[in-house]
Amino acid sequence: MGKSSSKKKKDKVILPPQLPPEVDDDDVVVSDEDVEFFRGNEGHARALATLDRKSIDSYVTRVAHHDEDEVERLYEERERRRKAAEALRPKNHHDDDDFEVDRVDALPVKTLQGELVYNNAKKARFDDSSNDVESKSEDKVGNSKQTIQKGEWKEKSKSKKGDGKLQNVQAQTEASNGKLQSKVLEEVKEELSAEELFEKKKAQLAEIGMSMLEDPESHIRSLNDMLNICNDKDQKVVKLGLMSLLAVFRDIIPSYRIRQLTEKELTVEVSKDVKKMRYYEYTLLRSYKAYLQKLISLEKQPIFSALAVRCMCTLLDTAPHFNFRESILASVARNLSSPDDAVRKMCCETIRSLFVDEGKHRGEATIEAVRLIADHVKLNDCQLHPDSIEVFLSLRFDDDLGKDDREEEKGKPKKNKRRQNQEVPKQLPVSDNKKAKQELISKAREEVDAELRSVSFTLDPKERRMIQKETLSALFETYFRILKHSMSISNSRGKVINVSPDGSHPLLAPCLEGLGKFSHLIDLDFMGELVACLKKLSGYTDHHSGIVHDNTLSVSERLQCCIVAFKVWRSNLEALNVDLQDFFVQLFNLILEYRPDRDRGEVLADALKTLLWEGKQQDMIRAAAFIKRLATFALSFGSAEAMAALITLKHLLQKNSKCRNMLENDSGGGSLSCLVAKYDPEAKDPYLSGALASVLWELSLLQKHYDSSVSSMASNILSMANLNPTQNPVPISNANPLEAYRDLSMERKLSKPANKLLPLNCRKKRRGKEFVALSPAALEGSDCVAGGDELKEKLKNHFAVLRGISENERLRAELNHTLSSINLYKEYKKQKKSRKSKAVKKKVSRA
Repeated sequence: MGKSSSKKKKDKVILPPQLPPEVDDDDVVVSDEDVEFFRGNEGHARALATLDRKSIDSYVTRVAHHDEDEVERLYEERERRRKAAEALRPKNHHDDDDFEVDRVDALPVKTLQGELVYNNAKKARFDDSSNDVESKSEDKVGNSKQTIQKGEWKEKSKSKKGDGKLQNVQAQTEASNGKLQSKVLEEVKEELSAEELFEKKKAQLAEIGMSMLEDPESHIRSLNDMLNICNDKDQKVVKLGLMSLLAVFRDIIPSYRIRQLTEKELTVEVSKDVKKMRYYEYTLLRSYKAYLQKLISLEKQPIFSALAVRCMCTLLDTAPHFNFRESILASVARNLSSPDDAVRKMCCETIRSLFVDEGKHRGEATIEAVRLIADHVKLNDCQLHPDSIEVFLSLRFDDDLGKDDREEEKGKPKKNKRRQNQEVPKQLPVSDNKKAKQELISKAREEVDAELRSVSFTLDPKERRMIQKETLSALFETYFRILKHSMSISNSRGKVINVSPDGSHPLLAPCLEGLGKFSHLIDLDFMGELVACLKKLSGYTDHHSGIVHDNTLSVSERLQCCIVAFKVWRSNLEALNVDLQDFFVQLFNLILEYRPDRDRGEVLADALKTLLWEGKQQDMIRAAAFIKRLATFALSFGSAEAMAALITLKHLLQKNSKCRNMLENDSGGGSLSCLVAKYDPEAKDPYLSGALASVLWELSLLQKHYDSSVSSMASNILSMANLNPTQNPVPISNANPLEAYRDLSMERKLSKPANKLLPLNCRKKRRGKEFVALSPAALEGSDCVAGGDELKEKLKNHFAVLRGISENERLRAELNHTLSSINLYKEYKKQKKSRKSKAVKKKVSRA
């Protein structure tokens, strides 16, 4: 044992002490005595200069009879221990503690005040460190303190009183600065920690989502973790969690509706696979319900409302057959009239997709949505956005839905009673056991059929017919409620809050459009009341009595009432006996009230098409009145309205050949002027206007219209004067008034240049130059009365100026094009010359 211990002691490695740190030449202080000594002993100095420093350092730091790798490892271990001890040592902020040297190793200096000052250096209390650097730093501090002069000491003694106050102020400022720095550091740490947490939760959501998509049955519990993440305080994390759950639910929702298990089914023992499937469905349904509750609660918050509505619309669009469809439909129907355009458009598109794709939900979601919208209209007193009713136009019904079931029963062939009695066989008596068995078999078959119907998306014809009838009744209930509400407002003219630019009837326009589309499905019992209601809404009054009723509807809405009335009448032509003369009178008056900047020209074109173009042959007096009024109308408004009016005028002239006498340009009127009273352009009734006594002089002016299509149509109509009554001119276009209006308005939009924003002063000037309708009394009282020739000359000059302006614009465009091409050619010439000169210079330089 003694030998082994002695060997270990011999083998123990003793490392040499650390070398003193290197000192720069500038820090070395050389005295005059040292310089004189080296000058006297230059030989010794040369010998010191020739010493090899590296070899001496390696010799001093070597460890004899040991491996170099082991020695290097020991050096590293000693350095590691030194750093660890330095880290664990408490740090003091006072200057007296930070500077410390043993008083034995350093001599003191006596100041002018009589105090002894020791030369101190920074702490270095390690056994392995050298003390040369400390002594050097202490010498510097001592030398700096010895340079203090008497004057400085006096000044310091004088300012001792003010130093105390300054120290207090500095302490306070340092404390406040420290607090601010600590707050800033805390905020930075919080931001960094929040970003790190967001990245962690983002990665966690991605990992859970991928696992759910790979194997949803085994990771179905992970839905609870994702729901817990959605309850986070960070808004970004909540939004990310909602979108992740949406993607997961879209992928894992089954193609059937999960029903709750009965008590009998719960008591029956089942296999492991069935238990696993039941647990999966139960967990999925519970998580889906919690997710929907979270979305409905977040919908009320403005930050998350758009995202919540988007998630619900996506779920309703992808899985309308799944559970909790009623709660999603209620929130989506409520947002159909949302003030946010993006939310409203999303909800409308979702409801339209439900109405179109009924194969996903067997038509059940359609009737639920229609009923919810009807209740919403009723609760809000018909003051909603028009988009909430326009979605009804996407509904689809069978054409034979309006027929009565009695007609179908009448169409079936009846059997004779005698044959029925003969065909019935005599039934043998059945025992009670057989009856019980037959009843059990029939019940089992009924249950199986019911389960198959619930799973399959196809409907029986009877069920489909019942669902469509219920949907149609809810639809017409909503439409009739809107009509009744608009009638009550127009009669009472009460105070109503304006929801849209249409005034107090925001839902009337889409309601009338829907009635026109589904007019063939309206029951005959309501036809008379509906036509009477439309007559009142159109603003018809008995002009013979002179009583004028107030009407709050616009011209476009009143025109739509006339259109719907004619569509209802034509769809039920055989059963409905109604005189529509009042609607012709109303259209005759509404043509003069039309303003292109206020009313919709498409509605007017549709009215001309429905009442005059598609109708049967008109009465000659009424046709002549409309022909004259349409010619005046075409002369007063734009090219699209003029084209629709001229096409209708031409159609009326073709149907009523006797009205072609109005094309004769006699001074006293046409050939029938002697048989008719004088023409009254302001007549309210077409039968009292006396239009057959007038001449269509407006067509000669329209031949010089700035639009080529309008001028060609006017000249084509004038050519009918030289034809026989049985002949018709060569047709220019086969379009109806509505198609012609749309084509010309589209061309005008495409050819119209982009409008630049005008300054406020120009806008104010333009507002003052808007069109103003003058009453006949004001026109008669004015002094500007002109004859026919003078008016014709002025109109001719006006159209000439318009043509000159258009020609000038065309020439200016051509001039600008030619100038730009000339400038481009000049630039090309310059570039070509510069290239040639550069090439010549290069050749000269090479030569």
